Amino acid sequence: MDIAEIARKAHAFDATLSQTKRDLAPEGFGWYPYGTLSNFQHLDRLLTGTNRDLSALSGDAPVADIGAADGDSAFFLESLGFDAHVVDNAPTNFNGCRGVHLLKQALDSKVTIHEADLDARFDLPGENYGLAFFLGILYHLKNPYNALESLARNARHAVISTRITRYNTTNEARGRNGVNRERVELQSIPAAYLVAPDETNNDNTNYWMFSEAGLRRILDRTGWDVLDFMTVGDTLNSDPASQEGDERAFCLVRSRQLSR
Repeated sequence: MDIAEIARKAHAFDATLSQTKRDLAPEGFGWYPYGTLSNFQHLDRLLTGTNRDLSALSGDAPVADIGAADGDSAFFLESLGFDAHVVDNAPTNFNGCRGVHLLKQALDSKVTIHEADLDARFDLPGENYGLAFFLGILYHLKNPYNALESLARNARHAVISTRITRYNTTNEARGRNGVNRERVELQSIPAAYLVAPDETNNDNTNYWMFSEAGLRRILDRTGWDVLDFMTVGDTLNSDPASQEGDERAFCLVRSRQLSR
């Protein structure tokens, strides 16, 4: 099935799943507030040629939804016939993984749920995966090099998205004590910018914002070949701090270790 058709099905599944969440109306916790199935619209733009067939990318192996929030993507992929696994860490999950467990029960799903601290030890549980979805997670990890290197040992292909930055600060902001005293262009430098705990959405789980060159470099150094790549958002003046300066990279990568 072409990714364009999958993206259309994701839109319809999202509406159905949203109604299910409203009907469940759990007490004691809320659902993850950001839609994740919209990522399939980005994949429709990203993937080219034979890469547009997710079944060909995954082969006979399971697919992994890493940092899955409430598991929306995993449940959707299961509805298409994939053997889908969720990998997330309850202490850092928006609702302690209670949402994904409740949905699994409500949907009578066979999705496998693995709870693992991916920052302490990024070893995916179970067998190797044909395709891993690693969307919006990399800049929330303290140890992105270890995570990508370990992922390359466990997944033949991966779809990765992360926030990137072209400048070290906004046009207006200037730091103190010599930090960010000048606005510096980072796009062509293989760098990662370490944000302050309150710098990005006042969320201290944000850590490393790569430049595009930095992201491509770390992917290469950790054993990945980039097959497709694009950026969305503020692709001219992105920065690590402002909502207006949000730029995201999306890429399909193939593990050199598992493709020999």
